[in-house]
Amino acid sequence: MSQPELRVGLIDSGVTGIAARRVAASRGFRSGPEGHCLESAAVDDRLGHGTALAGILLGASPACVLLNAQVFTDKLSCSAQQVAAALAWLVDEGVQLVNMSFGLREYRTSLRAACDRALEAGVVLVAAAPARGGPVIPAGFPGVIRATGDARCSESQISCLATAQADFGGHVRAAGHGVAGASVGCANVSARAIQHLANTPGVSAGRLRQWLVTQASYQGPERRVS
Repeated sequence: MSQPELRVGLIDSGVTGIAARRVAASRGFRSGPEGHCLESAAVDDRLGHGTALAGILLGASPACVLLNAQVFTDKLSCSAQQVAAALAWLVDEGVQLVNMSFGLREYRTSLRAACDRALEAGVVLVAAAPARGGPVIPAGFPGVIRATGDARCSESQISCLATAQADFGGHVRAAGHGVAGASVGCANVSARAIQHLANTPGVSAGRLRQWLVTQASYQGPERRVS
């Protein structure tokens, strides 16, 4: 008996070269006049960032299909309004998890409200957090799983960091794509979560978080040797 479809949202630079059967829907969200967000058809991934992360997410389970919300086009920069609109679309499309491998410095109530709505709907939100420096959103919002890179982790491993910066860490490199860092670590944590969601339909976000702790190959932050 086949697994039920698991719908996973990716807010990033789009996807290129992914089999059509693995991409359930795509939508573009770009900045308009006076801070408004305009929706349009998604275009090919010009940066390769989203494509690299999509490969990690889809590799987690054959039951996983991707919903591609494109907020980056020519550079890895977007507004909170774009992310909020993308997240609202994904929730309406019935996703169970959203990967957000980026962080924005400026607080926006519109993005907080979009995250709160997603969490209330039972959607698991995983967002990238920097290894150092100040907090970012949406990782800094309550209920969002904060994920970063951890150089200790292999492709199949995650760590439970439980620090002021991040909850979990993951492998830092996307094989064959030249993409590395916290964004890849975030996708690898999402991938582990996807595996559990695929095998345990209906699991709550709280129980999923507890399960991730039990799966960690490392507990606590990396210790630098001087």
